[in-house]
Amino acid sequence: MSPEIPAQSFEFRAEIQQLLSILVHSLYRDHEIFLRELISNASDALHRMQFEMLTDRNVLDPDAELAIRITFDDKAKTITLSDTGNGMTHDELIENLGTIAHSGAIEFLKKLQATDQPISTDLIGQFGVGFYSVFMVANQVTVTSRSYRPEAEACSWTSRGDNTYTLGPAEKATRGTTLVVTLKPDDAEFASAWRLEQIVKKHSDFVAFPIYVGDNTQAANRQTALWRQSPRELTAEQYDEFYKHLTLDLDKPLARVHVVTDAPVQMYAVLYVPAQRERGALRVSLRTEHGLKLYSRKILIQDYCKDLLPNYFRFVEGVVDSEDLPLNISRETIQATRLMEKIKSSLTRRLIDELDRLSKEEPEAYQKFWEQFGVFVKEGVATDAAGREALLKLLRFRTSKSDGKWTALSDYVGRMKDDQKAIYYILGEDAKSVAHSPHLDYFRAHDIEVLYLTETVDSFMILGLREFLGKPVRNVDDAGLDLPQAETPTSIDQLPADQFDALTERFRTVLGDRITGVRESRLLTDSPCRLVSPENATDRDMARVRRLLDQTFDVPKKLLEINRGHALIKNLAHLVTDRPAETIIDLSIEQLYENALLVEGIHPNPADMVGRIQALMVAAVGKMVS
Repeated sequence: MSPEIPAQSFEFRAEIQQLLSILVHSLYRDHEIFLRELISNASDALHRMQFEMLTDRNVLDPDAELAIRITFDDKAKTITLSDTGNGMTHDELIENLGTIAHSGAIEFLKKLQATDQPISTDLIGQFGVGFYSVFMVANQVTVTSRSYRPEAEACSWTSRGDNTYTLGPAEKATRGTTLVVTLKPDDAEFASAWRLEQIVKKHSDFVAFPIYVGDNTQAANRQTALWRQSPRELTAEQYDEFYKHLTLDLDKPLARVHVVTDAPVQMYAVLYVPAQRERGALRVSLRTEHGLKLYSRKILIQDYCKDLLPNYFRFVEGVVDSEDLPLNISRETIQATRLMEKIKSSLTRRLIDELDRLSKEEPEAYQKFWEQFGVFVKEGVATDAAGREALLKLLRFRTSKSDGKWTALSDYVGRMKDDQKAIYYILGEDAKSVAHSPHLDYFRAHDIEVLYLTETVDSFMILGLREFLGKPVRNVDDAGLDLPQAETPTSIDQLPADQFDALTERFRTVLGDRITGVRESRLLTDSPCRLVSPENATDRDMARVRRLLDQTFDVPKKLLEINRGHALIKNLAHLVTDRPAETIIDLSIEQLYENALLVEGIHPNPADMVGRIQALMVAAVGKMVS
């Protein structure tokens, strides 16, 4: 192109103004990301130049440093960004910066108008709209570029973001591209060294080429991304230092996962499991959301990407970088594509494997993990049907035989008796209360281990934990438990059948439709009675949760089992036979029932028992006085 040829004015098609308006006002939320987009484009140009020079040194300025420089004029309110990349010719400027004016934009708008969904990242990638984010802050942009080809001449492209742009010859002696951005008055803050360096460190800290700001001879970015280095080249201290920089957490992480893989998706990632669930006030104030940092070719795409791990792993910190993510997409509206699902699946699997390794090789560290984050694993078992099987090996429980220590399901199964057919659990308020539950009478007597489920989330979790290693998982309050030696006789010879039948009938009369029935227990040894769930009672585990959450709920109707050999039951039976009008009988039956509700953790209002307890005390003391 000859320098004598005057600048030409080109008019965008009618729909382009509408498209620019969408891109500037709807696609991006934070104005500062315009600089990230421009740096990303410059980095691409430098990468292409680097590749070209591997095979051909016959280029313009072969010894020029591959770098990006950003300068500013705070009086003129301009920012200038220059790179020494491969540059562009007249035709390439039209192709690269005029792409948005091609007829394909009409198809883009039609597809956009035909859906209520967010702008498709696949569509955006076809138009290279990242550059146009500059018009969020710019009244005018001038792009001057000279190709690396020695015979090429410089050319300049100028637009105010309206319906026209101009293209003409320019003076530029060096290779590469220079952008001059004239800022809008409301965005004049960006003409500042501190502000520019802040944006570079936040969004482009790991761009492979040096980024110089102002007159500085030291790059504002670190360039070397730890996650892209080989794990063999890194020390524990380097990993810990990066974790502190990433999270502002002064404690060392409990575990880390470094992933470098080419299949099924090209990806680099470093994930950390923190030492504490709750961390410092500084971190809380600066990192207000959860999610991993998502990069594409070391360019930050999202600060808090929640689509890279399941929600129950939201406590995990880290970065993920993939070159398979298209660079020209909106870096703020990444959607759940198949690529993201592949990344998520791969990271989840590696994280679970690392936690499993930690549990086997560093049990003390895993115990700390479990006490801080076990509730999240349980949440995963409850909510993630597809990933549940892998999570089961991470579960830990206190049990009736673990002496207060945590035990894995595999350890429980390894201790099962030869004739034991199921894994048994009990729901309750805490380990001390469940340890004295009447449901455990039989299990204590026959030395059968029971899992203690004492957290609110356990009632949700157990809905997803129905078997392990082929063993069904059963609640000890099931009415139809098939237990070894379940037919062991209790001492019932002192209570004739007619007296026992009369007593059960009195229980039915007093309790009415609050229970589904009354029957003799073959499992109780030390307790007078217990409530058991009828078969197929699917909602029973949630009743305790609703009470703990202060939600309105109906007390579930259960089957009342009574211990025919217990002294209290025998004395009540005698009273029913000999003195059926005694008020203490009905008071005792009511109290036994509500005691059982209390033990189950489903009593709607335990304070209601106070009056009855006092009435029982009056009756008992009265008998003693008389």
